[in-house]
Amino acid sequence: MITISLCMIVKNEELVLERCLESIKDLMDEIIIVDTGSNDSTREIALRYTDKVYDFEWVDDFAAARNESFSHATMDYIYVADADEVLDDENRKRFRLLKEALLPEIDIVQMYYKNQLDYGTAYNFDKEYRPKLYKRLRKFEWTEPIHEMVRLEPVIYDSDIEIEHRPVSNHAGRDFGVFIKHYGNGMRLSKRLHHMYAMELYISGKDDDFISAVKVFEDTLSDTARSMDEIKEAMVILERAYRIKGDSDSFFRVIAKDAASSPSAETCCELGEYYFSRENYDEACIWFLNAANEAESILSIKTSGEIPYLRLASCYEKFGEKELAEQCLEKVAMLKGKKE
Repeated sequence: MITISLCMIVKNEELVLERCLESIKDLMDEIIIVDTGSNDSTREIALRYTDKVYDFEWVDDFAAARNESFSHATMDYIYVADADEVLDDENRKRFRLLKEALLPEIDIVQMYYKNQLDYGTAYNFDKEYRPKLYKRLRKFEWTEPIHEMVRLEPVIYDSDIEIEHRPVSNHAGRDFGVFIKHYGNGMRLSKRLHHMYAMELYISGKDDDFISAVKVFEDTLSDTARSMDEIKEAMVILERAYRIKGDSDSFFRVIAKDAASSPSAETCCELGEYYFSRENYDEACIWFLNAANEAESILSIKTSGEIPYLRLASCYEKFGEKELAEQCLEKVAMLKGKKE
């Protein structure tokens, strides 16, 4: 049977930490908790479960904190958990069976992450695989009988374990602050982080968050090393920001650039919102229909489904077309049901 180190990073998690640890403590051979500056009872709760509680000065870098937690691990595998996660009884059984039977050549085990849309910040699906269990020390082996090579790709196993995500608050504001700080310090956002920032903004950002992000995404449009995917993401964020600011000239300047290729569902929704706010419901309908039926989402899957149908219902209500409005609301209910 393999041995497992639980590695967590926490800050002010007194409302959920005990719940998390109670659900997994007997599955772990070692519990390591790195506290990044709690000023509540988080540290005291952690010490009830382990003496391996370490303080780590928060430097606006989640990777640095994760690396610190990994550095203290001593078991075969490392299990990464956030404080707002819970394993129910059925999945605790599955986890125990996995622990007893896991083959040593497996480098990473993926598990289903559920309830992502509760207080969601950057997710389009309520259940999807995430890597959760990592081999602590990886051996490099030669493969192929001829033209041999070292196997570099990890061996990944997709398990049937389902982890419940039960947050009590939304951390998007914290994430946006980290993005802005690092960008202001000269860090160029990787393609992955660029996408994550844009997606998190579009799904859970408030008006002020969009305004604060304008410089970041204006720079993307002038960065010749950026891909077309990144440019289209930037356009979507800027369209929303300029619409919020009431800057119609900049709004349509970006829209015109976006029109050079197929506009995304997000862009169609932004145009729909623009015309709806000006009580031009005929034009708004055209763009919401395009979003729902013709365009593809690039940041939020809801922009090609739930959002345009909700807004179409509002348009039809303005026209007095109650039956059409009701049909749109039924479509929204059907789309929500598919996700659940």
